[in-house]
Amino acid sequence: MWILVMFDLPVDTKKARKDYADFRKNLVQDGFTMLQYSVYARHCASEENAHVHCKRVCSFLPPEGEVRIIHVTEKQFEKMQIFFGKRRKPTPPPPAQLELF
Repeated sequence: MWILVMFDLPVDTKKARKDYADFRKNLVQDGFTMLQYSVYARHCASEENAHVHCKRVCSFLPPEGEVRIIHVTEKQFEKMQIFFGKRRKPTPPPPAQLELF
């Protein structure tokens, strides 16, 4: 399961820029990686784990702006099409699962 966080935050004042930077920093500290500007993704091992990270994102939402969170299954994430100009690039594989045995 993947969580995608998409946001559009104001950066017109010094406080707004600080809120933006803090929000982005908290996302990175929680294990999210940038797919593109204002779109971050995180792989979760289960739906319960995804809800934990979703709650965590909600705990550090900035006071202004718009944030959208969406849960996507592995199959849906694999079907994402990525283009650089007119060239297509394959979707990166999910991170390896931790194996104990």
